[in-house]
Amino acid sequence: MIDKERFHVYNYIKKEEYLGSMNGMRFMLHKTLSGDAELLQAVIWPQPDSYGKTPEAKKRRQTFPFTEAGLESAVDWLNEHCSLCSD
Repeated sequence: MIDKERFHVYNYIKKEEYLGSMNGMRFMLHKTLSGDAELLQAVIWPQPDSYGKTPEAKKRRQTFPFTEAGLESAVDWLNEHCSLCSD
């Protein structure tokens, strides 16, 4: 489980993708654009494969506002789904 109190990656994600793993799940957080709006996209997929080697059908995506509150919502979503990939 990701501890929101210790997960300070907002400034990192402004410039780079953030990748991690937990409980059999890999995840990526990255900034994306929709028109002029900046959004935060979270992607999860089962281990052991990398993002590029995992078929799209096995990936789940969710989009959030690109704000610190949006990052907190993304972490909540990741924590809710962390057990999906361990089966």
